[in-house]
Amino acid sequence: MKKTLDFNCTFLDLAGIPPEISTQLNLTFPEAYQTAENMTKIAACIEAYKQNPFCILPFCHTVEGEAFGGEVNYGNGEVGPRAKSYRYDKAEQLLELPEIDFDSGRIAEVLSACKNLRAENHNVMLEITGPFNILNGLIDAGVVLKALRKQPDVMEAVFDKLRRQLVNYVKKAKENKVNIIGYADSSGGLNIIGPKFTETVVETFTDPLFKEIEEIIDGDMIVQMCPKTSLALVGAEKAIFRDIEVEPGLTYNEACVEMIGKTKFAGQMCVKNTGYRLKSGVFKAIDLK
Repeated sequence: MKKTLDFNCTFLDLAGIPPEISTQLNLTFPEAYQTAENMTKIAACIEAYKQNPFCILPFCHTVEGEAFGGEVNYGNGEVGPRAKSYRYDKAEQLLELPEIDFDSGRIAEVLSACKNLRAENHNVMLEITGPFNILNGLIDAGVVLKALRKQPDVMEAVFDKLRRQLVNYVKKAKENKVNIIGYADSSGGLNIIGPKFTETVVETFTDPLFKEIEEIIDGDMIVQMCPKTSLALVGAEKAIFRDIEVEPGLTYNEACVEMIGKTKFAGQMCVKNTGYRLKSGVFKAIDLK
């Protein structure tokens, strides 16, 4: 029986760069967010500062939307990049979204920074974002929710377009030696869009996306999804949790690195909760159905 499940996350708006890092590296903005050279230095410093077992890129959830033509306000270190203005005002216009050019713009710089960090023997998580976070930078959220109700065929086509581009993004990540893919869609959480639309998104976007990604990644990669996403999948009976024993007391993030090659999907805890420890020694892998 399908269940509506959610995760109470306190890290949804955690973005930007710690001020200590900005001071240490003498960063200027927006340049800090725009070049592979800067991203490489910043990500490595944050990894050490937070005692994390992997670097995380990018430092915001605006990269995909910008690659689709959205305008970004880069802000500063503490606030981080945000959507600047909406490019579209009708759902039908989203069908005209261009293909992402992964060889130019900030998205290319992000991929290059990932490659740099892997060459320096860092584990690297590339965070990709879901449809609602992407669309937030392109169109008013109210228009999207209205279209889900009244134009489901249009939104299904839009989701299909977005999914294809995210799959291509993962392929590019693999080419650049990324070994952890992060996935989150904070703007599309159950607490925001409700149980009916959550199930719709799982059926038409999330489950098909991960099934395609499952065919791409190999024993050198793992996908760590936001627990809101993993619980939505499990609640919709599209996935199940599978227990794997690990050393008790490992941080969740340390365990994620250990699970590379042992599972393709995880989503037990938010990776931003860097101090969370698996005291019971149980890691919950995710198997798609």
